[in-house]
Amino acid sequence: MGQLPSPAVTVPSKPAWFNRNVVGMGLVSLLSDIGHEMVTALLPGFLTVLGLSAVTLGAIEGISDSTASFVKLGGGWLSDRLIRRKPLAVSGYLLTGLTNGLLALARGWPLILFARTTGWFGRGLRSPARKAILASSVAAEDRGKAFGFERAGDTIGAIIGPLLSVALLAHFEARHVGADLAFRRVFLISLIPGVGAALAFGGMIVESPRSPVPRKFLSAFRSWPAPFWRFLMGVGLFGMGDYARAMMILAATVLLTPRFGMARAAAVAAMLYVVHNVFYAAASYPIGAVSDRIGRRGLLAAGYGCGGLAAAGFAGAFYAALRGIPFLLLLFALAGISVAVYDSLEDAITADLVADEVRHGSAFGLLGAVNGVGDLLASVLVGLLWSRVSPVLAFLYGALCMAAGAGVVVWSGRSEF
Repeated sequence: MGQLPSPAVTVPSKPAWFNRNVVGMGLVSLLSDIGHEMVTALLPGFLTVLGLSAVTLGAIEGISDSTASFVKLGGGWLSDRLIRRKPLAVSGYLLTGLTNGLLALARGWPLILFARTTGWFGRGLRSPARKAILASSVAAEDRGKAFGFERAGDTIGAIIGPLLSVALLAHFEARHVGADLAFRRVFLISLIPGVGAALAFGGMIVESPRSPVPRKFLSAFRSWPAPFWRFLMGVGLFGMGDYARAMMILAATVLLTPRFGMARAAAVAAMLYVVHNVFYAAASYPIGAVSDRIGRRGLLAAGYGCGGLAAAGFAGAFYAALRGIPFLLLLFALAGISVAVYDSLEDAITADLVADEVRHGSAFGLLGAVNGVGDLLASVLVGLLWSRVSPVLAFLYGALCMAAGAGVVVWSGRSEF
């Protein structure tokens, strides 16, 4: 008698990375950042119209950013305790979108501070939940592409938002409505993409119920894998030198003022920032895709290195009084590539190192807090060094911290405790 044929072995297929959730996350980030950048681009001018100082702007933005960073810890922990993370993310996007429009009612700094802080509270609340849903929507080997695609959508929004706000402001001013009212109308229009992001998340993102993790808050941040802690050391060191992008815009303005005058120098610096965002958007997906093939740590260290080179370049520009636009363009491009690399790969590496998906929310929350503390320290220290000593030393400090972070990231992948 002949042998019966062996049954065919079915290998479970892995989810395609370019799926509904990935596309939806890209669209949500696009809409959210259009609304956010429409407001951010005009906020300094609006404060000037209200007669408020640059110190007020710095305080408002610093408090808002810090709020978002620390709320990520609680938001990540809370998302791990829920059967579904999606409602938390939708609530965060809705809160941010609505508070952008609230600025249209502001007559002084208290309401502006409330609106920005509340909006950034929503950002901190939604971020770990969104990242955890995205990480679970694709296979582990496709996370680089997925996070890179989502970051590309975010950064395209960062290009469209400022350009749209400037165009709308010019349109309203041409109709002689007055600067104050023109700003307020743009803030109201920002409600459309801001609230649209929440609606898009609610309508497009699919999440299956899961078993929540009923951990107490402090216990949720213990017993992480040792490689994750070592990785966070590198992230924190880099973050201590990763100054706010406003410092780059200010540097370009100061360097170009003797050549062009203050007003034109500021306009050129703003366009250089748009170029920064173009490089950020263009590099995000390719970097993520390449990391899925060759590994992520080396690429992340190289991205940190690009940021360090840009900082060293600004130090050199101040030292040698270099005022050429091509050189500054190179520095903004390097900085944009650096952001594309670490925004895409830090999240993907975190998901790789913390294999337990039910703890991804807390892991992303901790990563966000480390980044937030580093960014706050960087901006404060770079600002103090600039004002008290010199911009050369300020940017050299940033370059050294970024280089140290790159070294620790490489070491963290090889060292064993």
